[in-house]
Amino acid sequence: MAQTATDPYVEVLYFHGKQRCVTCKAIEKYTKEVVNADLAELVKNGKLRFKEVDISTPEGEKLAEKYRVSWSSLYVNKWKNGKEERNDMTRFGFQNARNNTPAFKKELKQKINQLLK
Repeated sequence: MAQTATDPYVEVLYFHGKQRCVTCKAIEKYTKEVVNADLAELVKNGKLRFKEVDISTPEGEKLAEKYRVSWSSLYVNKWKNGKEERNDMTRFGFQNARNNTPAFKKELKQKINQLLK
């Protein structure tokens, strides 16, 4: 079944600069694990998308301006009928990705699944 332009989906955006701290790298690693391994079927079906954005590039800088981010950030956004519902999970990511990885992964999965309902 083909997905239409108005079908809802979730987009995970991970913003980063050229240099990243250990926690930033943990956010990236475990976000990718959740998206590409744990929720791979959703990616395959077009319901989940992941975008890594290097804010030190011209393209990344434009997107960072749109989201008003100037450092590492994590957004989990619902798209439906061309409208975006933003969910800033940056603080949660920094609090948990490195020191409480199971909680980080569980909450990220729950957020994605909640937004797809």
